[in-house]
Amino acid sequence: MYIAKANRNENQAELQEFIRNNGFGILVSQVEGKPWATHIPMYLSDDGKTLTSHMSRGNAQWKSLANQNEVLAIFQGPHAYISSSWYDHENVPTWNYIAVHVYGTVRLIEGEELIDSLKKLVNKYEKHSNQPVTVEGMSETFLQHEIRGIVAFELNIKRMEAAYKLSQNRDGKNHSEIIRQLEKRGDNDSIKMAEEMRKRKA
Repeated sequence: MYIAKANRNENQAELQEFIRNNGFGILVSQVEGKPWATHIPMYLSDDGKTLTSHMSRGNAQWKSLANQNEVLAIFQGPHAYISSSWYDHENVPTWNYIAVHVYGTVRLIEGEELIDSLKKLVNKYEKHSNQPVTVEGMSETFLQHEIRGIVAFELNIKRMEAAYKLSQNRDGKNHSEIIRQLEKRGDNDSIKMAEEMRKRKA
């Protein structure tokens, strides 16, 4: 993706943490010569080298995944419209956002690897539930029935790119005013964007 120099983030540890906090991504590949995208939660390994997930067996994308030279996984964080009326000078509106692109190759996984990937994904998102569901707690008959309906994969990460477009090109006065206006707007993305801008300015 295009990333202006001021907006590029190459801190790998920070990008890994971002993916862990924004794990619902988009897997993009080619299916019969055409772009295909699937929206799915993905799990980043502890060492940051692989992503694992699964998709419906009815989804045609999985049939060509292992044959792709490279696939793309996209993760998006907060984003917000920035009005040029907030500046003390004439300018154009823009959009602030955080996005991480992950490139790599895929292999399909089965058996214990598949079960392990399901456990990690379920445990990650159930940890805040009052009565957490676990793969281990599912009956064998039920689990095997559900597994037949999915295809699991591991994405071996080759590289990551990240755009953190947070009004880095604005002076202190205008940067502070953007934060103020975002907080005043008050929606969830605007508040989170203001937090990111304030944190990085500090």
